[in-house]
Amino acid sequence: MEKQDNIEFESLCPDDTFEFAKKLGAQVAAGDVLCLNGDLGVGKTLFSQGFAKGLGVEEYVNSPTFTIVQEYEGKDDRHLTLYHFDVYRIEDSYEMDEVGFTDMIYGEGVSLIEWANMIEDILPDRYTKVTISKDLEKGFDYRKITVEAIR
Repeated sequence: MEKQDNIEFESLCPDDTFEFAKKLGAQVAAGDVLCLNGDLGVGKTLFSQGFAKGLGVEEYVNSPTFTIVQEYEGKDDRHLTLYHFDVYRIEDSYEMDEVGFTDMIYGEGVSLIEWANMIEDILPDRYTKVTISKDLEKGFDYRKITVEAIR
């Protein structure tokens, strides 16, 4: 992924969020880890769907809340595997060992972790933090998406 320190994007509708995430997905490379944070209902799943589309994933993408991780194969020329995590329901970061978390995030695929703030103690030293927030004063569909390189 292009390494910039910070990107702030203002989304005015769900399509904006999807397209922004799709552009990010088109820029990532093997080994990239994106940590996706935001309150319930801000559009993390929609972001994940756009991100996956940018990776060339043709399957329907939903949050793997009960399975913790879902794998998707990108069909573009990069042929990257997307490891899509949703860690909302885990009680302890050690539970991630059971799904092969370490092998996946240090592997040749791309990892997208929803609710990553819940497992900060096991995140790699370098990752991209994506935060989605809403501001109802700017409209019901308004979202601010902040992308920050963590080193």
